[in-house]
Amino acid sequence: MAEKGRQLDLTSSAEPLSVGQSSENPFLGVHFACCDVYSRVYANRERSAYVGHCPRCAKRVQFQVGTGGTDSRFFSVS
Repeated sequence: MAEKGRQLDLTSSAEPLSVGQSSENPFLGVHFACCDVYSRVYANRERSAYVGHCPRCAKRVQFQVGTGGTDSRFFSVS
């Protein structure tokens, strides 16, 4: 039995997350060939696109979300 005051509950939601559901902002892994760096590109607020930029040269990328797309989570852009 745990001692009183020695247990910490960090649950922030009353309902557990279902399979495949995440509380975090979804992201894609992108390799920017222009500067040979990897970065995450996060979904916008509407979750209609993934928008980001190269961390070195600031080249902007945008991946639209829609039907008939891909299940891939990693991309390379030049």
